[in-house]
Amino acid sequence: MCLAVPMRVKEVQDEIAICEMDGVEKEACLLMLPDAVQVGDFVLIHAGFAIEKLDEADAEETLRLFRELAEQETSGL
Repeated sequence: MCLAVPMRVKEVQDEIAICEMDGVEKEACLLMLPDAVQVGDFVLIHAGFAIEKLDEADAEETLRLFRELAEQETSGL
C-alpha cells in the first residue's frame, strides 16, 4: 500500500522544497506541480515528490486523522 503525506513547505530552493510534519523534515521535488509553491503551503508528498498542493484545512484534517491512528496504534487499540 502506498501512502502520501501532507507536509508544510519550510523552504523552496529551485525545484526542491524542504517540507516538515511533526518535526520530521523531507526534501520533495516540485516538478510534478503545475502551480508555484511558496513557504507555508501544504503539499502532498509521495516517494520524494510533491504530487498535489492542498488547502490548509484539508491538510490539517488529514494530519489529525494520521495522529489519531498513530495514537491508537501506540495504545494497543
